[in-house]
Amino acid sequence: MNAVEIKRLRVQLGLNQVEFAQLVGVHPITVSKWERNEAFPTPYQNALFGQFREGARNKEVRNSLKDALVTAGVIFALALLLKHLTNNK
Repeated sequence: MNAVEIKRLRVQLGLNQVEFAQLVGVHPITVSKWERNEAFPTPYQNALFGQFREGARNKEVRNSLKDALVTAGVIFALALLLKHLTNNK
């Protein structure tokens, strides 16, 4: 997938570079480099992008994606907090 296609996919998903990076599991600078052809996704990431393209076609997925990213962050934060609390007992 080239720079233009990556940016198009990100925009179709309604995500900024930080959110897209979170979804893919990379640093936002990596997404920026992909979109400027300064770095290239791995074959695994390209395969993910193919799946994301399918998701981008689904209005329900597009509408709930940002909420899901925020919720996943909250769930992770809660898990860390609970782990910390359990370790201190």
